[in-house]
Amino acid sequence: MALPQPAMMLPKEILHGTVALRTKPTASLHYSWVFGSNNSEKPSPLVVFLNGLMADKSAWLPVMAGIIRKQHTSGISSMLAYDRYGQGMTENRDPLDCGREKGYGHDVADVVQDLRLLLVQFAQDRLDEKLEDLCIVLVANSIGCAIARLYAQKYPGTVSALLLLDSMMANSDFDWWPDPDAGDFDPEQLPPDVTIEVLREQRTRFAEIFKPDVINKEGLDRRNIAALLPKSDAPALIGPGDQGPLLTVVGHDPWKFAEESLKVGFH
Repeated sequence: MALPQPAMMLPKEILHGTVALRTKPTASLHYSWVFGSNNSEKPSPLVVFLNGLMADKSAWLPVMAGIIRKQHTSGISSMLAYDRYGQGMTENRDPLDCGREKGYGHDVADVVQDLRLLLVQFAQDRLDEKLEDLCIVLVANSIGCAIARLYAQKYPGTVSALLLLDSMMANSDFDWWPDPDAGDFDPEQLPPDVTIEVLREQRTRFAEIFKPDVINKEGLDRRNIAALLPKSDAPALIGPGDQGPLLTVVGHDPWKFAEESLKVGFH
């Protein structure tokens, strides 16, 4: 399969490849990566990009290109973006899905374990480093933020920083809209331009996309995310040196989010 062409010319430093995890030798993951030129720093930095559900790793390529151009004179960080099983350029399904309920094969905990193995192999095979000798920075979007949190929680002391973009609310069932059929619903609280019919339609459309039990194309089971991450502020994450990792959380612009939502049928 040909790699999708981005709207901008990508720097030659961005390379592409596939890898089969040693625990899943029959399925390959597609990834894009950059070999850093500032690896004289110790520990060497590795920036890892984690996808959401709606956008695959191709969305990170312009970001990687921007980082390369910005760091060109000071030395480039090693970077890695990949498509999970059944996502983007990774055509293989997760072998764990075989024999499980259709559409609900592997979950976020499985993804975290795969990520750990991927990083171990990538560090060894591409960077000629041990993973524990790298400074890991996780940059995540949407459900990727839940993956990043769970990874840092499961492997304490290994993540130096997290950048969470448009993070999902892991401990929510996404039932945020007022229910017009509830006994205590007050229609007078609606904005002037929102009718009960519009509200009911939006509740339905929102649920069709974001509810945890909605099946997605990669077969990622989201139904137990609230159990895996029941609190938004706990447990405390531990970074290298038994100190908390640096953490930055960025929310989306509501108008831009509405515009992108229309593209995927959420209107």
